[in-house]
Amino acid sequence: MDFLNKMKTRYTVKKYNPQGNLSNEQIQQLKEILNLSPSSINSQPWNFVFVNDIKIKEQLAEASYFNKEKVLDSSHLIVFQVLRNTQDFEKQIEENLPEGSINYYRTMVKPKGEVFIKSWLAHQVYLSLGVLLSACAAMGIDSTPMEGVETDKYDVILKNDMYETLFAVAIGERSEHDANHPAVTVKKRLQSEKIIVEL
Repeated sequence: MDFLNKMKTRYTVKKYNPQGNLSNEQIQQLKEILNLSPSSINSQPWNFVFVNDIKIKEQLAEASYFNKEKVLDSSHLIVFQVLRNTQDFEKQIEENLPEGSINYYRTMVKPKGEVFIKSWLAHQVYLSLGVLLSACAAMGIDSTPMEGVETDKYDVILKNDMYETLFAVAIGERSEHDANHPAVTVKKRLQSEKIIVEL
């Protein structure tokens, strides 16, 4: 029940407190939690880049559209990336996964072509986003998932050639003046009866 209450109060932060830095222990826990994220066949086609360096944050902020202020004022920015080339992914699973998992990929995923493979890999990274946002809620850490970033520019700045950026998440401590706080802007969701189906 405690986690349910935390999920009821979590929201997407629009304004951060620049002095609200997270502790090394909190960041380490988030890294370990992300490393435990589930993925189909345990494929793990991802990289999670934790950015705290102010100069790199400033560069990324300039490539973040209307999210610039959030990037600058957050404690950390986590950039979620996926393996760029399917050949690199296939090498990774061949080196790390059991034959049954590799055969699933070869027979159920690969025959559908490159576009499907890239989409399937990205879906695995999005699973880890749910894990992170839930973990942040449980730990009392504020967060902002952001697809509104220039992913190609992020890739140039981060120089992580094997991976390409999908999205980013700002984390930290919300500002007292955040207009998106539920006390100011009521949190809205569809009625559960419309989206939860029982058979």
